[in-house]
Parts: sequence; C-alpha cells; structure tokens
Amino acid sequence: MGELKLLGASLSPFTCRVEWALKFKGIEYEFIYEDVTNKSPLLLNSNPVHKKIPVLLHNGKPIAESLIILEYIEETWKTDPLLPQDPYEKAMARFWAKFIDEKCSDGVRTAFFSLGEEREKAIAVVLETLKILNEEIKGKKFFGGETIGFVDVVAGLLAHWLPVFDEVAEMNLLIEERFPSFHAWSENIISIPFIKENIPPRDKMVVAFSGFRKKLLAAATNK
Repeated sequence: MGELKLLGASLSPFTCRVEWALKFKGIEYEFIYEDVTNKSPLLLNSNPVHKKIPVLLHNGKPIAESLIILEYIEETWKTDPLLPQDPYEKAMARFWAKFIDEKCSDGVRTAFFSLGEEREKAIAVVLETLKILNEEIKGKKFFGGETIGFVDVVAGLLAHWLPVFDEVAEMNLLIEERFPSFHAWSENIISIPFIKENIPPRDKMVVAFSGFRKKLLAAATNK
C-alpha cells in the first residue's frame, strides 16, 4: 500500500492512538519523532493549518488530526476492522469517539492546564463525562463488546494519560468506587499487548507533566 510515515511524539496520546490502530492491523510504518517545541519543516509543511502532531504521510500525502487519521486507516486497510459493519453501530461508534474527544479529552486538558474557577468548571465537566462513559461501558469488557474496537482506541488515552494527569494536578477524578465499570475497562485495555507495548512509561510521564504543571503555576504566580 505504499510508503507510510507517522510524525509524532511518544508522550502524545493522540500519536499513540494512531500507532495502536496501525499495530492492531499489522501495518508497517516509519515513526518520525517530532519535537513539539521546535517543529520540523516536514511537520509544518505537512500540517500547515494546525501545525501539530500527529500527521500520517501515505505515499507523501499528509493526513492530519488523529480521528481523521483513524478513519483513513480504517478505510484504506480494511482487514481487521475497528469499526462495526452495521451502519447504526458504526454511527454510534463515531458518536462516542467524537464525544470522548470533544467533551472528556478537552475537559481533562483544560483542567490540567488551568487554575482557579476555570479549572473547577473543567473538572466538573470531566466528572460528568466519566459518569456517562461509566454507564455506557457497564456490563461490557470493551465499548464494542467483547473485543477492542474504534471507540476503545480513541478512549485509550483516558486509561493511561488521565491517571497521570489526575495524580500530577491532584484533580481527584479517578476514584474506583465512583466509576467501577470505567475503571475495569481501563485495566482491560491497558492489558492488551499491542496497547501495553506502545505507551510511554508512567514514571517518565509523571516527570514530564509535573514539569509542565510547575511552569504553569510559576507563570501564574509571576503575573
């Protein structure tokens, strides 16, 4: 299917979700590390609109934004599908993927990188979305049922990155008794070999995001 390159960074959950999809389907690709503090001409030329990772280069043609990349991978390599075949179930998978990115992921990012009232509002949004996801996953091993699917790949960042953000920023979000079904799902997805083998080490993440958080607090203090 031609030359395939992925521009990304190991600590980026959005890069990792693309890698998970590629690994799941057994697709070979070249990983090109991007320093997001010193973006390469290749990245800037490949994604001139948003200028961010990840970007998938297929035969030199760039595809940006992780959800769009996942859809492209699904349509291009049809073996081992992540999306359901039934049109309604496929639509629901896309609905939950969009919900996770627009509500939960954005809320977590805002809560982590903000202070005061803005932080408290974002935490409230995340708690509400986790409650909704906890109900959706109840009684199921994965969002797609007994096997991993599109929504699980999209939501996987919540299983590995959210606990780190929660610890570093002391947001007190992931109490097992509060979201037992979501907690069980998190353990299930992290135990999958191609997921487990393609996530950054937790200790490295704690150090990196603690540094980001300290810079944020220092900047707020100096205002």
